[in-house]
Amino acid sequence: MNKTIVVWAFVFAVSLAGAEERLIPDFDPDIAEEIMEICAGCHGIYAQGTPDGEYPRLAGLNPAYLEHEIILFKTRKRINIPMIPYANDHELSPEDVKNITAYISSIKLPRHMSKLDKSKEFDPLARLEESKKMTNIPHYPGDPKAGGKLYRQECASCHGRKGEGKWKKLAPALTGQHSNYLLRQVKKIRKGKRFHDSEDDAELFRSYTDEEIANILAWLSYQDD
Repeated sequence: MNKTIVVWAFVFAVSLAGAEERLIPDFDPDIAEEIMEICAGCHGIYAQGTPDGEYPRLAGLNPAYLEHEIILFKTRKRINIPMIPYANDHELSPEDVKNITAYISSIKLPRHMSKLDKSKEFDPLARLEESKKMTNIPHYPGDPKAGGKLYRQECASCHGRKGEGKWKKLAPALTGQHSNYLLRQVKKIRKGKRFHDSEDDAELFRSYTDEEIANILAWLSYQDD
């Protein structure tokens, strides 16, 4: 990305199902990359998150969804201790929020390393940088077949047939998200510490057994193979 030129562009992406056109708003890359230097301390330089589940992957998520969550942090409707110093209009103005969310949404993380081109000289530094971006969720222990059946019954209408998310519903992608992070969020919803979709969802999530949740996570972990 050329930092000397302000790039105003519309970027289109198509969902895994191929049915939903996804628009990423224009943004100022210079401002966005400056803000990203702060975000990277927790979420990684490519917004790839952490496998331990402490910080989620943000790259590629719906910018409107990301903006919505930041507003929840600002209004303390969603409590997240590490975000408190940054979730205010002084640190993140509304304009900054729009810039950083569009920028993060534009980041594409490969699921696999590219094949080596034997006709070209091997570039170890470029290969290392590519490996840092590569995000493929390890298979989670559980029964993916049973998990897929339950997912289709309970989750697909909002989060998409393959967990790719639905932008119009502000339902985030689950496929490609770290399994441990998803499990942490399920536990928070069960305890009423995070609002899901309705007040009744805490009870709904408590009705699922730990085995059923593990099976759904197992199925999701296979979707980015």
